[in-house]
Amino acid sequence: MTDFLNQLEKETRKVDFDSFDISVKELVSMSQDGIIDVAPEYQRQFRWPELNQARLIESVLLGIPVPSLFMAANKDGSWELIDGVQRLNSLIHFVGNGEQLEKFGFDDSLKLDGLEVLTDFNGYTFNDLPQTLRLKFSLRPLKVTTLSDKSDLKVRFDLFERLNTGGIKLTDQEIRACVFRGQFNDFLSELSENEHFNKIVNLPSAKKSDGTKQELILKFFAYKYNRDKFDHSVIGFLNDYMAESVKRFDYKKNRKLFEDTFSALSSELPEGIKRGNRSITPFNLYEAITVGAADVIEAGLDIKNKNVGVWMNDLELTRLTSGATNSRPRVIARIQYCADRFK
Repeated sequence: MTDFLNQLEKETRKVDFDSFDISVKELVSMSQDGIIDVAPEYQRQFRWPELNQARLIESVLLGIPVPSLFMAANKDGSWELIDGVQRLNSLIHFVGNGEQLEKFGFDDSLKLDGLEVLTDFNGYTFNDLPQTLRLKFSLRPLKVTTLSDKSDLKVRFDLFERLNTGGIKLTDQEIRACVFRGQFNDFLSELSENEHFNKIVNLPSAKKSDGTKQELILKFFAYKYNRDKFDHSVIGFLNDYMAESVKRFDYKKNRKLFEDTFSALSSELPEGIKRGNRSITPFNLYEAITVGAADVIEAGLDIKNKNVGVWMNDLELTRLTSGATNSRPRVIARIQYCADRFK
């Protein structure tokens, strides 16, 4: 029992929340001014259909409680939206002025339609309503819960993941892009456009714009430098490495290593990293080949003309990169196997 209580107390200390009642008018204004920051990874999600937006507006007009908006507080005092992008966008779409509508990508104001209770409101925009109703709506308070800046980034990632309930789920890397913003995240995005990387990594169309490319580059560096710390959980392993790299990372050295590695591999693998006749790149095979190649290149050796296109289908490498492979010994073994073959 003591162990349970100790763990609960320890983890609870990492999470610190504040709660506020904030009016619709203030929420929209704070979004316009950048005090509430809607991350691009969230803003890219498909918005609710206008019927869903209208129903939210109806609920606010009627005073029916709507779910809290969840935010995370930043060191500079701004708030980062974690959960509620659909609700906040709907409010902006309804009450926003021209500048606000333009900033959030709306061509014009929301016209209410499909309301089943306030049927007389159907066909009207916010500006069509009487002044007293506009004022009443603008001053309606909504619950806002914020994770304070005392909570570390790993806690913030966990909260993003738990509250990721929007119309389209964010991938783990898209959540990392929300949480671990800054130079390192921008660096991953920049490298994801590298022509040699894109030549050897074959992804389905849906995976080309959901953060998968950035996550593969993150894996390249994480397994290159931190493979000895890997312990089953890929998500936790990558979170830890990204948290470290945000604070300390040799951009010049690692840009060169990345470019040298993928340039050499693209000339050796004109059809990309693949297994047999399948065109899609298996991630475990990608990790083994790219990190193994980087180890050899870093040691000053040449990886060209080593028949990688042939031996990447070897039975031993297939065994090391298939099935239940997420253990530290298997990770290290498959990278070492490739490094040895490149030598």
